[in-house]
Amino acid sequence: MRYLVAADTGGTFTDVAVYDAGAGTVAYGKTLTRYDDLALGVLDGLAATGVALADAALVKHGTTHVINTFIQRSGARTALVATRGFRDTLEIGRGNRPVPFSLEYRRLPPLVPRELRFEVGGRLDARGVEIEPLDVAGLGALAAQLRALEVEAVAVSFINAYANPAHEEQAVAVLREALPAAYVTAGTLLTREWFEYERTSTAAANAYVGARMRGYLDAFEARLAERGFGGRFYMMGSNGGVLSAARARAQPVALVESGPIGGCIGAAEYARALGLPRLIAFDMGGTTAKCALVQDGHFDVQPVYYIGGYDHGFPLKTPVLDIVEVGAGGGSIAAVDERGRLSVGPRSAGSEPGPVAFGRGGTEPTVTDANLVLGRIGGSAFMQGRLALDTAAAAQAIAARVAAPLGYHGPDGVDVAAQGVLDLACATMAGAIREITIERGHDVREFRLFAFGGGGPLFATILARRLNIPEVVVPPQPGNFSTLGMLIAGARIDLSRTVVAEAAGEAAARIEAAYAELEAEAARTMQVELGTSALSFERVLEMRYRGQKHTVAVPWTPGQELATLLEAFATTYRRRYGNTNADCAVEILGARLGAQAAIPRPQLERLAGAAGAAAANAVAVRAVYFPPPHGRLDTPVYARAALAAGHAVEGPAIIEEYSATTVLMPGDRAVVGALGELTIRCAP
Repeated sequence: MRYLVAADTGGTFTDVAVYDAGAGTVAYGKTLTRYDDLALGVLDGLAATGVALADAALVKHGTTHVINTFIQRSGARTALVATRGFRDTLEIGRGNRPVPFSLEYRRLPPLVPRELRFEVGGRLDARGVEIEPLDVAGLGALAAQLRALEVEAVAVSFINAYANPAHEEQAVAVLREALPAAYVTAGTLLTREWFEYERTSTAAANAYVGARMRGYLDAFEARLAERGFGGRFYMMGSNGGVLSAARARAQPVALVESGPIGGCIGAAEYARALGLPRLIAFDMGGTTAKCALVQDGHFDVQPVYYIGGYDHGFPLKTPVLDIVEVGAGGGSIAAVDERGRLSVGPRSAGSEPGPVAFGRGGTEPTVTDANLVLGRIGGSAFMQGRLALDTAAAAQAIAARVAAPLGYHGPDGVDVAAQGVLDLACATMAGAIREITIERGHDVREFRLFAFGGGGPLFATILARRLNIPEVVVPPQPGNFSTLGMLIAGARIDLSRTVVAEAAGEAAARIEAAYAELEAEAARTMQVELGTSALSFERVLEMRYRGQKHTVAVPWTPGQELATLLEAFATTYRRRYGNTNADCAVEILGARLGAQAAIPRPQLERLAGAAGAAAANAVAVRAVYFPPPHGRLDTPVYARAALAAGHAVEGPAIIEEYSATTVLMPGDRAVVGALGELTIRCAP
């Protein structure tokens, strides 16, 4: 078995990458996502590479299945079992009002309605000491009630369980025996931190998607077995590592951003290989655009993720890539409302029916249709002609639904309207980049824009100009880049413990004791799941000034002195908030551990691909519309596979490849690097 396979199921396309360990090459497949059977979409993409599953040593899979279940509210009928008196924790939440001046403000409703939230007797104190035994008899009666209510999943979340999970573990055992068909989970199986609301919300969410994800994984593994696959199967976790299928079944919330993480792993690998200290990883796909920061070869992982956003959504206490996501992708729909206002997204045409140009029944124009009409995308070159695009249909849709309602007519009017669609999408994406850089105290001009995804290279140079970013980097095969990152990804688990202590006195000893416990647990888990205990660790403390709610993350090194820790806290706090308070005590609130283990993976240097021609010529010339003052320009089109390392291309130009198209604006200059990357200097 010589092949490593990665598959990413997105909202519009399913991408597959296959690494041949013998030849040191990667083959790619891309198909429209099959909503009727997501696994079949992966198998269709694999078939395009010509590789049989029976020859694969391992398969890594990323999916949007979990996040889509939350967004669409299509999860299981879920019940919550809480400590007596805490039935309404999900509804009370934090009691804060993130949008104070909106009279119509409402949070998203809880995943578990009140009639399916129940209480049971039993109590532990804040140190984990039992005050009242768990009411096992009451649990048995409750199980019968849940069966009568046809509950499919049950979440258990008890107050103070973070200090001692014994009651939760006992309740889970009772309920699993009484309800064998139901998916039963508990808050302390997911997090051992004291945040009562966040633990309860995470447990409820895990149960809500658990039953569906268990069925999805069972069906997926069955499909693989049917095709003769006998290797290891992993799911891509939101924390930057892969999870075993067993862990994914137990903790499906850990897959909430399973898809986007692969691209950030690949971006970090390129940053290290090219010596680039600061990157903005920008991924534009068919449904959304996402961005994250990569600094010194690493990306940030945040301990809390909000489904539906912080203002209106609910929290998951699970490690997730620090990412900003907006509803601007190739399939984002452009529309003019009754007041004559143009909007783009967040509604998406997806893969069914898809953009108008796909010829699959779509009638509403999209960002992809606008790029096609303006000549940025070639109708016959997309996916090497496997998906022919109908330029005339796209132009007609833009003329009827965008240009005419805005008062533009004729071919020139269609061009102006299509450019307006792209400008609006670009403004949305630029706002996301500002949010993750400028709004967090970073100077965006000090970063390079690393663009991938099917749409990223189409917009990269335009975004760079808008944000004054001097340089853009586009990796090879950007449309399949997330799957390349998945191929590179190792295994990772994240663990945490509440450690409340002032950063003084014996705090260092308490920190070391907490990490010793966490590292031992990580080693046991990796030994069981992967057969290895050779791990590397990332240790981060959550710290704050006494009296504050929010914390900042500060790295911890074994044997570190508290004075050094306090200096690091002050530096981190000042960068985030602009000042420090030397007169206020500093508290440690929790310890977080990231444990990583290596698994078979390709080396980036072997993936650059065969060298192209020393002096490649344009394969075509077509009229491409560029924003004023340029208009339509006869623009050379290059095949990226024909460009050798060191080759330079002057803008305006179009560079096409299997999965994406890179646009060089007038005055831009692109140079092919040793790893096959395009480095583009953007003209002012």
